[in-house]
Amino acid sequence: MLRLRAVCPFSWRAFQFRSCSCKPLITEMIKCTDEGQIFDLIQKSKAVLSEKQVECAFNILWQFQKQKTSFLKNVECVRDHPQFITLHNLATSQMEFMNDDTLVNVLYLTQQCATETHDLLVEALVTEAWRRLERFDINMLSKFSFCLANQHLYFSPLMGKIADIVHRKLETIEDLRSLSVLMVNISSLISQRFQDQLVNKTEHLFDTIDSSQVNVARRIVKFLRNIKYSYYPLLERCNTVFLSNMNHLDLDSISKILSLYHSLQFHSFEFIKMAKKRLTEMISLFNHPHSFVKLFVALGPMAGPEEKEQLKSTILLMSEELTSQQALAVMGAMEEMESRNSHLNKKIASILHKHLDNYKPIELLKITRALVFLHFQNKELFVKLRELLHSYLKISVIPSEISILVYALSILPSPYLDEVEISRIEAVLPQCDLTDLNSFATSVLRWIHYDRTYLDNTTGKQLKLLQKLDHYCLQRLQKCTNLNLLWEELKSLKGDWFAESLLEETVATLHRLMDEINYKNVAEIASFLSRTNYLSTLLLDRIASVVLQQTEKIHPFAILPIILPFSILNYDPPQSDEFFGICVQHLNSYLSVLDPLMLVFLGFSLATLEYFPEDLLQAIFNIKFLAKMDSQLELLCSSLSMRVQLRLMELNRAVCLECPEYQIPWFHDRFCQQQYNKDTGSVNGAQQQIYKMLAEVLGGVNYVKASVLTPYYHKIDFECILDKRKKPLPYGSNNIALGKLPEMHWESNTQITGSTLPPGAERIALEFLDSRAFCRNIPHLKGKSAMKKRHLEILGYRVIQIPHFEWNSMALSTKEARMDYLRECIFGEGKS
Repeated sequence: MLRLRAVCPFSWRAFQFRSCSCKPLITEMIKCTDEGQIFDLIQKSKAVLSEKQVECAFNILWQFQKQKTSFLKNVECVRDHPQFITLHNLATSQMEFMNDDTLVNVLYLTQQCATETHDLLVEALVTEAWRRLERFDINMLSKFSFCLANQHLYFSPLMGKIADIVHRKLETIEDLRSLSVLMVNISSLISQRFQDQLVNKTEHLFDTIDSSQVNVARRIVKFLRNIKYSYYPLLERCNTVFLSNMNHLDLDSISKILSLYHSLQFHSFEFIKMAKKRLTEMISLFNHPHSFVKLFVALGPMAGPEEKEQLKSTILLMSEELTSQQALAVMGAMEEMESRNSHLNKKIASILHKHLDNYKPIELLKITRALVFLHFQNKELFVKLRELLHSYLKISVIPSEISILVYALSILPSPYLDEVEISRIEAVLPQCDLTDLNSFATSVLRWIHYDRTYLDNTTGKQLKLLQKLDHYCLQRLQKCTNLNLLWEELKSLKGDWFAESLLEETVATLHRLMDEINYKNVAEIASFLSRTNYLSTLLLDRIASVVLQQTEKIHPFAILPIILPFSILNYDPPQSDEFFGICVQHLNSYLSVLDPLMLVFLGFSLATLEYFPEDLLQAIFNIKFLAKMDSQLELLCSSLSMRVQLRLMELNRAVCLECPEYQIPWFHDRFCQQQYNKDTGSVNGAQQQIYKMLAEVLGGVNYVKASVLTPYYHKIDFECILDKRKKPLPYGSNNIALGKLPEMHWESNTQITGSTLPPGAERIALEFLDSRAFCRNIPHLKGKSAMKKRHLEILGYRVIQIPHFEWNSMALSTKEARMDYLRECIFGEGKS
């Protein structure tokens, strides 16, 4: 402002004079009770209105609009009023007299009144603000950046200039509210180093905000989502703010927070539990689709059976009023809810069908995926979907969009691609990242499978396309020089093609970039190894080394993904006792705040590795924890809930067998019986072969028992008993046929099987191990199979494991060779 005073003294005097004379009119404006009175004042005083009075008029009009129920309709009425146009013109003519605060406020208020982006006033205000940008204080800068964001100018040079100013002035900024706005708006333009500086600054300033500042906390979480950084210390602090203000959070806020958490894969059991309670209370409050759809999407996936039925019945009544976007949101939630309500499914599908021409490619993929997942049957809808996807594919030039379209086509019934579409895929391959290339490969493999199964008419073009995909992926991996950029492309890769064609080269690339593994990305690299089942001792040793050196910088939430590959792949790194000990020690202070789900998975992973930290186990096996876990299971989808229950059972079994001194009771009899009653007892061809040969080797079917359930409910493929002279003992007439589960025949599952045998006899368990029991790249036994062997030995068995690669080897290609192999395993002798 001093600069403006020096350059334009006459204008400055005029501005001062008008500021002094504007107060009576502003007082009159403040007393107005509706838009009509404001417009009357504007009409009477338009010849003398100052820029302050113009700002005041905009502001009061905006306050009126925020109180309206039919917001958009009222905004249109205001915008089209003749005196609003007068106000608009006055703002344009008086822009040069406005101070910085007034200029940005008028821009903000003009936008809030829904003026078009290309409006001349908006353009002029933005241009004038650009000229003054360097002198804006942090508050004005944040508000101006918000105005640019409203115009979707995230990647504009002007937003880049704002990012540069923030970078230069970051050390002097002390207002986290304004900084949080700026962080969100400039997040698309900033470097990794600048991101880290902003995160550190946010941590430093966090205690300066009041605990009620929900919007600031939400913007911080949004910033972390935008930069794809699950930084747990800040997420925890923001989560605390949300929890302390839960009773004041509205539907919109809860919905946004849940969405952000989902994107960041941040799990807060306490927030979800409280959000569910709060949202459930809102079910009867909303009778308009706009609000109820938000409630349906937010609450549906975590609602209980009664709430789900209530939500579905209400949304069904509103279905005729749903817009295309609302119907899409409902369908997505129904997929998460695993909806089996055929009437609702058909109704929402019919709305989607009606609006199908208006959806973008990514939305068509969401629709296709949901319909296929829900087993929806409607030939006409699928035909229309296929036509639209093909039409988009013929004109699209964006690699990611083409991969989306191809993927959607591949999951439809009767998938196919013509030559033009295959050529379009080939044309964009040089521009694709690993994510798009993997998506293409997954889709092409589906086509090849479909052709072979139904048409037996694979043309060879699809195979050639796969070869080209291999080439471009290998090329991209070999040229990669940055581990963090590589991870962005790797984190979502999965499927047979990646595992068979690229996994070795990917691991080689990770070896090459191994020195870049640090406390920030160590959990991500560990999760990659867990997901791929690839045993790389080099990478695992590096992970352990980073943890030992930088433990204090690693958040306890990251310990589970770090431990997981060691557990799954059954690998102890050098200094393993120190490594696992420091991981457990790092967790101890967090045992009371970690989600039950995470604690159970942690306990099981450590048990697989033969680590049984007493503090962790006591935290899990107590009534209070188990009650808390039961309430969390109600919030999870059925598949995840069952996985957690199985892991708890397996952990309970491991502790009872391996650490009886802890005196933790076995309490999973009923659960195990329910699970094994559902088991169909299916067997594979190799097991059938082994069963028949075992009967021959041992002297008859009465000497071998199939599909045996042990105490503590381990299931083993075959069991036999040898007396002290190594002669088989018969089971009698109660033997179990192959593939059928036995009736339970003991009262207490704590009974050790071996204790009932004749003196000197031994019970033998024979297990056929398929490829799932071994690491992908080498024949190294994985953690669960190794733990099962330990348990069977504790139960009194001599365990014989028959690896698939031995049973199916050339050395055992004849029946006689296999019989000798079994004799050697059981009796320690070859040919009889």
